[in-house]
Amino acid sequence: MKDFLKNFLIVFCALLIIAGVLSFFKSDPAKEPEIIGVAKMAEEINAGAVKKITVEGDLLKVDLKDAAAKAQEVKKEPTESFGDIMKNYGVTDEARKALEVEVKNESSWKFWAANIIPALLPLIIIIVFFYFMSRGVQGMNNKAMGFGQSNPRQAGPNEKDQKTFANVAGATEAKVELEEVVEFLKTPKKFADMGAKIPKGVLLMGAPGTGKTLLAKAVAGEAGVPFFHMSGSEFVEMFVGVGASRVRDLFGKAKKAAPAIVFIDEIDAVGRRRGAGLGGGHDEREQTLNQILVEMDGFEPNIGVIVIAATNRPDVLDPALLRPGRFDRRVVLDLPDIKDREEILAIHAAGKPLAEEVSIRKIAERTPGFSGADLENLLNEAAILTVRRGMKKVGEEEILESIEKVLLGPERKSRVITEKEKKMTAYHEAGHAIVGHLLPNCDPVRKVSIISRGQAGGYTLKMPTEDKHYHTLADFKDELAMALGGYAAEIMIFGAEAISTGPSNDLLNATKMARDMVTRYGMSKLGPRTFGAHEELIFLGREIHEQQDYSDNTAEAIDKEVSAIIGGALKKAEDTLKDNQDKLEKMVARLMEKETIEQDEIREIMS
Repeated sequence: MKDFLKNFLIVFCALLIIAGVLSFFKSDPAKEPEIIGVAKMAEEINAGAVKKITVEGDLLKVDLKDAAAKAQEVKKEPTESFGDIMKNYGVTDEARKALEVEVKNESSWKFWAANIIPALLPLIIIIVFFYFMSRGVQGMNNKAMGFGQSNPRQAGPNEKDQKTFANVAGATEAKVELEEVVEFLKTPKKFADMGAKIPKGVLLMGAPGTGKTLLAKAVAGEAGVPFFHMSGSEFVEMFVGVGASRVRDLFGKAKKAAPAIVFIDEIDAVGRRRGAGLGGGHDEREQTLNQILVEMDGFEPNIGVIVIAATNRPDVLDPALLRPGRFDRRVVLDLPDIKDREEILAIHAAGKPLAEEVSIRKIAERTPGFSGADLENLLNEAAILTVRRGMKKVGEEEILESIEKVLLGPERKSRVITEKEKKMTAYHEAGHAIVGHLLPNCDPVRKVSIISRGQAGGYTLKMPTEDKHYHTLADFKDELAMALGGYAAEIMIFGAEAISTGPSNDLLNATKMARDMVTRYGMSKLGPRTFGAHEELIFLGREIHEQQDYSDNTAEAIDKEVSAIIGGALKKAEDTLKDNQDKLEKMVARLMEKETIEQDEIREIMS
């Protein structure tokens, strides 16, 4: 109905414009015929002034003998003949004999138009109205019946922005697994001759931003076969049974196009563990998951259809979904190491004019723990910052500042703080920096600043020189001492009564680290065992239950051991600061003056 009204308004406006334009082209009034009455025509005929009368239906055209006179027209009744008019208005026989009369037959289309259209027009309008109404209702019915259709998006190697494995840096093992799947689709006979079966499913697991969806796009570009992709959330609707219906429809389309690949992004939206006690057996997600299980490896197994799924929560997936025969392969995508980060940065740096002093290797060293998405965002932020500063090339300063922005948030230079708070922040951050610089198992301190970023009033930036995969007891002890360095500095300088809320986040992280050392890593006097078995009850994606597999006496011992570890770390931080109080004062003075000091200045102060 909306389309009908829209079209009607368009046509109406077009006709209105045409009528307005035509109104400027009026005919000459001097050439238009004069409209007269029947009586005047009769008088002119009796007076002998009329040369010829032309009869066309109910219209009489009068031509006068005077060539200079205007032509005339007379409108008569349709049922009255011209002869009757002459008699009724007293035209003499002599005048009629001298008059030339021509009768023209009226065209049939004019007759029918004049007689039938007035009767048919209302009927036509009513028919058109009901036609558009029925189309609208039919469209609603089609939408109602289309709830069970999957409508997957189909990608292929001919898409303009299609990715390939050449566009994916790092993730070497993952690419090998997926290249094998692509090769299987391209040359199935080579594997069939060896008796190998095509894998039914590949599950991509990894932290957010590690490139799971990017790898799926690369498979679509490399495979050369139909590639259907949907998100897990697209299966679930407000109506029960729609998800299962869409799964059937999706796999039905893939079977017709086989060999084909089906990619389900964020499969944990529908693949969560069943029997969690929430929703029951009629839960829409459970029905959808059951249908996925049947389609992948049920009574009628798929032939030539490979399912690739991605999730960053493999721990919540149902065990039946993960067994061999459904997802035969699980590809883990870890955060990139320094070599992978260098390759990823090189790809994202293409098209960005970098200054000569910029070293991709140095950026990779300064970004441990960054995912591929973080690195892309880092270079994008650096490019934006370069444009804002009116520069032509992305410099090292812009990149290093963007690293801090990605880690901590934007600078808040406009934040107004008192001189006392500024000095307290300087002592706090200097305490972190000095303890971290002097303890051998802490990562090198790269930068100290008392400029607020994000939620932090100031920050001490430390970065490892190489990627670490294991942490020792000595590492944890020194890290704890550095985390409490700011707290120790505030107590040492301002006294216990002046301790502020600034170290709250440090205390939170230190407590968690110490508790993990006791309960998870066996790094305490309680011995080499863990305490507390986490059982995940799936509710809003959170862990809401922890089974306590130890007694209350052990719980008390755990608390004492955590307190002892934190106390020992605090004492180490205090002793370090007392032995180097002159350097603490020197660093605070430099921070109060410059607000930010880099690694070279830190080394100068500590030397």
